[in-house]
Amino acid sequence: MVKTYDLVVIGGGPGGYIAALHAAKQGQKTALIEADNLGGTCLNRGCIPSKTYLKHAEIIEQIEKSKDWGIETGELTFSFSKMKKRKDDVINRLRSGIAFLLKQGAIDVFNGYGTVLPNGIVKVKQSNKEETVSAKKVIIATGSTPALPLISGLDNIRYETSDTIFDLEEIPKSVIIIGGGVIGVEFATIFSSLNVSVTVVEAADRIIATEDEEASKFLARMLKKKGIHLHTGTKVQSVQEKAGLKTVLCKNANGKEVLLEADVVTVCTGRRPNLSAVTELHLERNGPFLKVNSQMETSHNGVYAVGDVIGGWQLAHAASAEGIVAANNASGKSDYINYHVMPRCIYTLPEIASVGMSAEEAQRQGMEVRVEKFDFSGSGKALSAGQPDGFTKIIYEAKHGEIVGVVMAGSHVTELIANASAFMHLEGTIEEAANMIHPHPTLAETFFEAALNGVHKLTSQQAVRS
Repeated sequence: MVKTYDLVVIGGGPGGYIAALHAAKQGQKTALIEADNLGGTCLNRGCIPSKTYLKHAEIIEQIEKSKDWGIETGELTFSFSKMKKRKDDVINRLRSGIAFLLKQGAIDVFNGYGTVLPNGIVKVKQSNKEETVSAKKVIIATGSTPALPLISGLDNIRYETSDTIFDLEEIPKSVIIIGGGVIGVEFATIFSSLNVSVTVVEAADRIIATEDEEASKFLARMLKKKGIHLHTGTKVQSVQEKAGLKTVLCKNANGKEVLLEADVVTVCTGRRPNLSAVTELHLERNGPFLKVNSQMETSHNGVYAVGDVIGGWQLAHAASAEGIVAANNASGKSDYINYHVMPRCIYTLPEIASVGMSAEEAQRQGMEVRVEKFDFSGSGKALSAGQPDGFTKIIYEAKHGEIVGVVMAGSHVTELIANASAFMHLEGTIEEAANMIHPHPTLAETFFEAALNGVHKLTSQQAVRS
């Protein structure tokens, strides 16, 4: 007998399992299909392992810096095998947590590959059998895999991607990272802290090219201070391997050839969606990704899609937010997602975080905006912590003062950006941000100080006009 569900979710990552849990809490009989480990790329090969290693990197940097503060620890040594074990322990603990929540929510979990048929039937191909279930509604949350560029010789060498880099058993002496986006610069930070010689090759004229230009330049300076070699405006022409050493031939913006060598080559050039679950539906596409409407529904009635498979902000928290919206709409509600207040975080050391629009984006939309900035060098907390590099920048609409964008660069800003997101979610103004009492001393004060500077300027201008 075929089991029937109100909702079947395909994919157990942050978009899929959150959607399943949300639907179950609303009384929907729910099933979740996952071919691999629960948690998806984020938990198993992305967010969690990288942040675990980045914490190791942060501690190493703090120990090295402590010598200047009169704290002597002797020669610094570290065990990569123990670091790897800790990373694996964190992943396993979180996997178990997800499994517990799904069991607690009475959600049936199928370990296998799901394929959706046009009549609402979902086939689940498992290792030794094939099962069939019936679904009134379906959410596709099948994620993505690393996208590989067309580089001569790449198929002939051993290379790493974000899916494999965390499986290295030993620390290499040198690494070349192809791609200076979010993933690439995070890996660069991790390896640099482990005394690895790191080189980043980026085709665009700057790293993290989709983010604020000032933040990009700031991060480039910080990475160079760590000894990381950055080759921007540079395209990889070919790669080859001899006696275990990888050679990467590049050409820069001036047409000059650049030859690089390293023990390990890591390719971090974006991701492509996993669409095997919907090949029978012939869904409309948005480029390589599934096309959805504002309610996360695809071109097939009752089939929704969330996360990396639809492109856009390929972020774990974006997938989770989309999963909640899709679950609500699949349950008969009417919900949508406000991407304007979607925070974006880059977990380098120091960090970059932003939400909303840059000044340039706002101006392209015909808005008259003003920008106010406060440097971390004026923050008591930043100075006392020995982390004075960074800034908080607020972009606000000139007439009413509504905050339309915030960019933060510096220590722990990925924890601070939610404050700015909350103000924007409530359509807050720069005056309201300046009127909110922030605790002292904190890094969060930099948001308040930037807002206060803007209010003082507005008040002065109004006084002049009167």
